[in-house]
Amino acid sequence: MYCLELAGEDDAFAAREAAAAAAGVERLAPGLARAGHVDRDRLRGLAYTHAADELLATAAASVDAAATALEAASLDREGTVAVRARDVRGLTGVSTREAERRLGGVLVDRGFAVDLDEPDHELRALFSADDGLADPDSDAAAAEQGQVPPSEGVCVLGWLDCESERDFGERQPTDRPFFQPGSMAPMDARALANVAGAAPGRRILDPMCGTGGTLIEAGLVGADLVGTDAQWKMVRGTKENLDALVPADRDVAVARADATALPLRDGVVDGVVFDAPYGRQSKIATHGLEDLVEGALSEAARVSGADATCVLMADRDWREVVGPTDWRVTDRFERRVHRSLTRHVHVLEKPR
Repeated sequence: MYCLELAGEDDAFAAREAAAAAAGVERLAPGLARAGHVDRDRLRGLAYTHAADELLATAAASVDAAATALEAASLDREGTVAVRARDVRGLTGVSTREAERRLGGVLVDRGFAVDLDEPDHELRALFSADDGLADPDSDAAAAEQGQVPPSEGVCVLGWLDCESERDFGERQPTDRPFFQPGSMAPMDARALANVAGAAPGRRILDPMCGTGGTLIEAGLVGADLVGTDAQWKMVRGTKENLDALVPADRDVAVARADATALPLRDGVVDGVVFDAPYGRQSKIATHGLEDLVEGALSEAARVSGADATCVLMADRDWREVVGPTDWRVTDRFERRVHRSLTRHVHVLEKPR
């Protein structure tokens, strides 16, 4: 079992993205999730997961309880160690310095040498507690498994297994060769690409590619890319950005096309992700906005394989438009950008 250290404030969205790299993801407590298996290569490319830790023990959210749990745990490794403690989102008030000192002492008593600079193993002590959104079913499930309910506060002890690569600051939209206002932040673009299934050997389509932000992030985690846009300016700009930022060995195709009539054969892409035009800002020459989104979804379904996932982001809830297409909504999230903009993320799959 593994503990996932989630990033951001939306645990449900982070857990959904984490499912691209881990099996059986379940939220454990604010900022933390549990998983049964982790694909390390894919986890390194996650946006909203900081790290995966091999789960060692759980305890109540106190230094004494954590120390007692560590004393009783089976420690099947050798070499030097370091302890890193976190009070996740500041919810417990636990002294992380005291936790590191006490837990380090337990490890020394059990024969380990401490190396704070380059340890062979890093023990994570993660303290979290209910943030006012307690789930009674989650508490009951935890109690049945002999674990501490999240609403009572929990400490998770685990050996650091792998961390994600936090390089999003190097690809800000304004630093790309081609930039337009309103471009999505790389961290969000990466998360959406991951939910859509971006990975080596998979082909990801963005039928309204704009400046190419989601395609850049999909390409950086190994996917092959197909992008279309109705404006020549965007097509040229996307090509420029992909040439500059995506490894040359990716299979990339970008063309001008109507998203409701794509020049692609049936079933040739493995995932779709796009940011639909926002009503007040979009320039739609040949379609009403509702017809455009429905038509794009229908075309996306046609060109996608049976196991494909489509991620639609928009400034509103488009579930009614999804209904007549071959997609079904399996998850939906609301992501607040600022006071006047909340993005709605729809995760779509085809009925089995």
